Amino acid sequence: MVILHVKRGDENQFLYETSVDKSVDEVVKDIVAIFNGRLKVTRICYELDELREHGTFLPQEMQGLTDEQIQELKLEDPWAQRCAPQGYVFKKDEMGRRCGLAPPEHMQAVLKKAAETAKEIISKKHVDLRKCMTQKDVAKALDELRGATKIVFPAGLPPHDPVRMELDNVEDLTGTQAANEVIDPSRACLWACGKKLINSNKLSDHLGRNDKSKVTVKLCSSSEGAPGREPIMTEEERKQLMLQAYRKQEEWKKLEQDDDDNYLNSKWADGQNMKRQFHGLNNISWKPVLRK
Repeated sequence: MVILHVKRGDENQFLYETSVDKSVDEVVKDIVAIFNGRLKVTRICYELDELREHGTFLPQEMQGLTDEQIQELKLEDPWAQRCAPQGYVFKKDEMGRRCGLAPPEHMQAVLKKAAETAKEIISKKHVDLRKCMTQKDVAKALDELRGATKIVFPAGLPPHDPVRMELDNVEDLTGTQAANEVIDPSRACLWACGKKLINSNKLSDHLGRNDKSKVTVKLCSSSEGAPGREPIMTEEERKQLMLQAYRKQEEWKKLEQDDDDNYLNSKWADGQNMKRQFHGLNNISWKPVLRK
């Protein structure tokens, strides 16, 4: 099986295992699903941290308002008490986005552990560990988050809460930075070795028949143009090369500072060295004898 090292720009994303006999179109769709799924998990983990700190999301018309403004407008959150976890504690959200009915400490730990586990499942560290990623891994991370929210919020989350919307796949990212990160599957493409992989072809048409190779590919949108080529050497190799050049430069500086006649102190420059060697006088040491 060929291993594709998927990158977005110059940033590592994950390793993907496939066969050279598969079509480029099929591989691109699978890779985009994993990429977008990882983004979804990251977004949920962020909102989950806010959920365990300040409770469920306020209705759109109440967000950003002060308590006085809410009272003056006679607004009320019908979901706050209905969805509040058992034994909740009040912790006001200074951003005005959430109701403030937070889970108790032991339930907060459940959400925190689930977020950490999900992040670990889709972590970019798996690239260094040479572990490939599949859609099953993304689904496993989402199931971990879904299960934790059901434990802490048995009555469920409000339909407008970002965590529930993400888990139900009805999220609206319009006008957010997250929308710029998501790749449209219909416009996605892969680049390898400075060339675009054509969707109607098989991988073997671009990567050859060797099914035991590793290729770095870059995931792009068709509107972005060609990505930058991979550097000839890694950052670590570049640092080692610069260190070697610096050491060599320092050695040359020391040689230039040495006296030109310094070599005369060497054994090979001593004209009497062979004569002393024949007479066995090379390693003789002496010291004066003190007489009383």
